[in-house]
Amino acid sequence: MTNLKITKSEQTRNRLLTAASRIFAEKGFQEATIAEICEQAKANIASVNYHFRDKETLYLESWRFAFNRELDLYPPEGGLMIGASPEQRLAGRIKSLVRRMGDENSYSFAIIHKEMAQPTRLLADILEKEINPQRLQMFALLKECLGQAASEQQIQYCHASIMGQCFQLLRLKHMQGARPFRSHPSDLSDIKAFAEHVVQFSLAGIQAIRSQTLN
Repeated sequence: MTNLKITKSEQTRNRLLTAASRIFAEKGFQEATIAEICEQAKANIASVNYHFRDKETLYLESWRFAFNRELDLYPPEGGLMIGASPEQRLAGRIKSLVRRMGDENSYSFAIIHKEMAQPTRLLADILEKEINPQRLQMFALLKECLGQAASEQQIQYCHASIMGQCFQLLRLKHMQGARPFRSHPSDLSDIKAFAEHVVQFSLAGIQAIRSQTLN
């Protein structure tokens, strides 16, 4: 029988990763401090040195920790029966993305948002390694939905359109965080309704492109 007991050292490491992902998402790499992370994690600076060596490694590992945790909570094609159509699988993937971005306790996309505003270039390799498989799976699904006659450009444009709709959630959250007492004309607080809209809008567009390609 597998021993599922988590050691004290592993508990400390997980607390550090949880606190770090939250603080890096809120403040970005430059503004976040090891002292603040340790305070929230109820750990000492020596434990950061022991588990991660430096702030840069903690940054990378906290992003990976957040990303994998969010994938576990919102599986890209979770809950679908074997034999689901490409459109159903794409809908599941879109809903997973929207839910991950809309969850207040999801930090991986917020860290990417901060990275885009204040680039450190530290995440480049890890993003390619972790996100590229998800991107390739989306491309394959889009090709199935668009049909074999679809061009690479059409696939990439459809992917960009879907991701743009999903990332609107992050932009709105950033605006509301920067000016919490100012009302905004765009209210995307109903995550489920927004996810359904993105699915409906995207599938309709894909079907229109497929029809044009076949004619």
